[in-house]
Amino acid sequence: MPLFSVKTSRKIDANIRLEESTAKMLDRYAHFHKGPADDVVNEALEYIFTKDKDFQQYLRSQPEEEVPSSLRIKKPAPSVVAARNGGKNSSASNGAAAK
Repeated sequence: MPLFSVKTSRKIDANIRLEESTAKMLDRYAHFHKGPADDVVNEALEYIFTKDKDFQQYLRSQPEEEVPSSLRIKKPAPSVVAARNGGKNSSASNGAAAK
């Protein structure tokens, strides 16, 4: 029986690097769950975040602490931004996508 259920939700694109053996096991676990590896990673991390008592204590003790981002988040392409804005191609949305 799986340790957690995999559900889909709104996602952002981000790059991560994994050990080759971990990537292979991730593919196998995703196949076991009959879902995408992205959802497995997301649910596994959510599971860890909620079950790690030390991390929960850290969050309670420093709820507003800002930390430097180490995750490489991909910016959406201009066409994706335009589609999300209902096809409006304003200079503000073009400038935000170009950053």
